[in-house]
Amino acid sequence: MNITALIEKGIDGNYSVFIEDEKYPYGIIGTGSTVREAKDDFLGGYQEMKEFVEDAGEDFVEAEITFKYDIPSFLQDYAYAFSLAGLERITGVNQKQLGHYISGYRKPSKKTIRKIETGLHDFSKQLAAVQFI
Repeated sequence: MNITALIEKGIDGNYSVFIEDEKYPYGIIGTGSTVREAKDDFLGGYQEMKEFVEDAGEDFVEAEITFKYDIPSFLQDYAYAFSLAGLERITGVNQKQLGHYISGYRKPSKKTIRKIETGLHDFSKQLAAVQFI
């Protein structure tokens, strides 16, 4: 079964990961002070749920997990790879604006979210086409 896990930054500055699909029979949540901690906690919860269900003699419903980010979570998780200046060049969104999204001072509109997403997808296609001699 394919499921989507949402990664969101809370108002307290911590991150949470939870399953979006209500059809999945298990409620699994992860939290942490970083996206990495929250994802690790979530994946640990997945393993614990699997062991619990199997120990009860039942069949566990395996899931292929796709993670979906809110903007602050994405920016925090990929800060090692993208500077705000670089993201501005890739997405066309002002770095000061991006900084406001990270801090939670402002929330991006749906149009801005699509602009960021489209810019990143276009950039990844460019990277995928790179060849070296």
